[in-house]
Amino acid sequence: VLHGLLRVRAFTQDDAHIFMLPSQIEQEIQGVIELVDRFYSTFGFPYHVELSTRPENAMGSEAIWEQATAALEQSLKAMHLGYVVNEGEGAFYGPKIDFHLRDSLGRTWQCGTIQLDFLMPEKFDLFYIGQDAQRHRPVMVHRVVFGSLERFIAILTEHFAGAFPVWLAPVQVKVLPIADRHRDYAGKINELLQAEGIRTEFDTRNEKINYKIREAQIQKVPYMLVIGDREIAEQKVSVRHRSGGDLGGMPVAAFLERIKGEIATKALDNNR
Repeated sequence: VLHGLLRVRAFTQDDAHIFMLPSQIEQEIQGVIELVDRFYSTFGFPYHVELSTRPENAMGSEAIWEQATAALEQSLKAMHLGYVVNEGEGAFYGPKIDFHLRDSLGRTWQCGTIQLDFLMPEKFDLFYIGQDAQRHRPVMVHRVVFGSLERFIAILTEHFAGAFPVWLAPVQVKVLPIADRHRDYAGKINELLQAEGIRTEFDTRNEKINYKIREAQIQKVPYMLVIGDREIAEQKVSVRHRSGGDLGGMPVAAFLERIKGEIATKALDNNR
């Protein structure tokens, strides 16, 4: 790597290409912008947009570049998105819209991009048969949302400082029996949660419960279920949040309803 996961020597990209009629350009670009916005909003990412125009080493005529740039500008204006123009920073084959994310250190990283390309269809002699029964040249859009998966994961990890919301957390719940005699009941709770699709860890180590809770908090596991004599007697679980909040005892069904609701709605947990 050159800069951790943020800048690597080889990377994985969610690159896709859309072929369309010239009359479909604005509609399709707006659809991609909506996709990018919905995706970043799901993770709670603020972003800013940059429009990069014709570079010195550009391929194709100035007229084609003006047409392509105007199409991107119109799409941004139609979506009411503010943007900054980067003169001469486009790809050699077409102008582009870049989406920049900000990490926890205040640095910005280019991730998503939409690149309009009139030239590659010409180079590969692509065509479609129009309503007039004649051959016509399609337009191509290069579309990337993540940017690179490696960079996105790095920014995501720093964005949440490791305290991922429940739906993203590798371990969503730690089941913590207080003593050996509580293991059977705790084990059944653990199996029930896993059967419902919850990612759990069952901590059966012979350690004090405060140590187990503290370790789970350091690991930033969203929820801890503490199981002792009272919980077994009442057929409940004692729920703690990683922030240190004690949510008290509740029936397992009530806890399942709570956590599955957070997962289903992709709730962003700000209480880290």
